[in-house]
Amino acid sequence: MALLTVLGRLHRRYRLRRRSLIGAALAPVAPRLCPQPIGWGVPVAVDLGARRARAAGRMGDGPAFWPAEVVGRDLAAEGIAILTVRPWLRLPFRPGQAVPVCVPQHPGRWRWYCPANAPRPDGTVELHVRAVPAGTVSHSLVHEVRPNDLLHLGPPVDIGLSMPAVPEPPPAGGPETASAKAAPAGAGRATARDLLLVAGGTGLAPLRALVEQVAAAPDGRRVTLIVGARTVADLYDAITLDKLDQAHPWLRVVPAFSHDPFVAPAEQGDALTVALDHYHPGQQVHVCGPAAMLDLARGRLTAAGIPADGIHLPAIW
Repeated sequence: MALLTVLGRLHRRYRLRRRSLIGAALAPVAPRLCPQPIGWGVPVAVDLGARRARAAGRMGDGPAFWPAEVVGRDLAAEGIAILTVRPWLRLPFRPGQAVPVCVPQHPGRWRWYCPANAPRPDGTVELHVRAVPAGTVSHSLVHEVRPNDLLHLGPPVDIGLSMPAVPEPPPAGGPETASAKAAPAGAGRATARDLLLVAGGTGLAPLRALVEQVAAAPDGRRVTLIVGARTVADLYDAITLDKLDQAHPWLRVVPAFSHDPFVAPAEQGDALTVALDHYHPGQQVHVCGPAAMLDLARGRLTAAGIPADGIHLPAIW
């Protein structure tokens, strides 16, 4: 699907109409898709051409990809890298969206990653990557990519985690007060705008971006961010999370450790279990994490009485 997203934008941008062969249609622009040739001359089934055409209709106009220079690399934990990239042209994304990513070492292979930040004045984008078994792209991003290397980012796509672009009006009395921190985020009955964010592993990335979105324009909503990890050693990005927690009285960050008996009892358990302890009626619940976590999430949350329209899971992950 990540590759189809890029092909859809190429199809629309270059007015490609042939449905029987992607190879002949994309040959003139294929060298610009990734730094190395990727064999566009291979015939592809007609149904893929139809899917590409549908993707083109969804993607709209704009560049098919953005060359992006790696300007920062941090090995945040075992097998996890935080990459900061600067696209040559500003990437028009919203927090909670996903973007296809291609590395020169594996041309033509695009994988989904969610920016971990809200849009910044300098245009940089932060990506959180875990090296997964047999994951050639993720392995390269974590272990091989270095500053000054060039990546390619595809068109941003909504996956069901984004908030409305225009925030709701703040309630009377001001958006951000010290009393909001004194009461736990979500204390009492929540408003429809309050958020319960539940992250597992690098699923933290899009949810941290949502926190930054609220921080950029505080509007009275309260946010509880549950950050799941196996042990304390597996909890990455802790310094950034602590800074956010300290800076914003409407935010509460709660770690959840599924396999660490030495942490406080309130922090023991998987992310969903700890999240249910912090849920209050009216909160919008956004969940992102490993596939096994997502497979269980909707059933567990609805069984706990959370309305289906208040549960937001990524459509692709």
